[in-house]
Amino acid sequence: MARPVIGIIGNAHLIDGEYPVQAVGVSNIEAVAQVTGALPLMVPALPAVGSIADLIDACDGFVFTGGRPNVHPSHYGHEATERHGAFDPDRDAVTLPLIRECVARAVPVFGICRGFQEFNVAFGGTLHPEIREIPGRQNHRMPPDGTLEEKFELRHVVRLEPGGQFHRLLGAAEIMVNSLHGQGILDPGARVVIEGWAPDATPEAIVIEEAPGFAMAVQWHPEWRAAEDPVSRSLFQAFGAAVGARVAGGSAWSQRPAPGTGSEAEHGHHGAVEPLRGA
Repeated sequence: MARPVIGIIGNAHLIDGEYPVQAVGVSNIEAVAQVTGALPLMVPALPAVGSIADLIDACDGFVFTGGRPNVHPSHYGHEATERHGAFDPDRDAVTLPLIRECVARAVPVFGICRGFQEFNVAFGGTLHPEIREIPGRQNHRMPPDGTLEEKFELRHVVRLEPGGQFHRLLGAAEIMVNSLHGQGILDPGARVVIEGWAPDATPEAIVIEEAPGFAMAVQWHPEWRAAEDPVSRSLFQAFGAAVGARVAGGSAWSQRPAPGTGSEAEHGHHGAVEPLRGA
């Protein structure tokens, strides 16, 4: 039996500063291949390559990856400034309508970092270009120095909404995550439900309200060594299960903790912390 196919959204890069390519990080490829059981397939973020319908016909689910360029603020009614950084209009043209169509058709979708922000914009939300400039907020950007292991190390707690999809899936009130982003959600979209927050109130985990299929996104990077981290592993396993269920003829997916990863006791030994009072 053929493996399900999960499309991983690519990013534009230049080799030697002049040769354009589309690329996907190895961590995203390994997370899909090792944890979901599906076949990873890079989806070029180039609208001329094919229609949204073509992409959905080719893939059973999608990972919306992180990326250096940001969503252009014109998509949420703001003016572009230097603080918004670089843009990738081709990726915007692919991902925003693809997210909406996947949600409408119960195609499983998982958003990561920029993908998390794309989920919000796709449903009418807005972004802040530098959340560290908001009073009381922390600097969530990637550390400028150090090894990759140091840059992707767990840096802060995320408190999960009691009884929410993330809470039920992960079996913990709080988890520890890495942090490598400058932008963040300012106003959530009409169907965007925030289910996780950093200690400074920055939104970190969202779901799409009344989505008929898996539609979850996180601001951190769970693809980094996903098979080794219980939180990341649980997220990708649940996503893979949703993809498998759709291929088998249904769109339903279970929010029960994945086998061997779901008890709160286990998370307490692998990156989770004691619940906040009142959580």
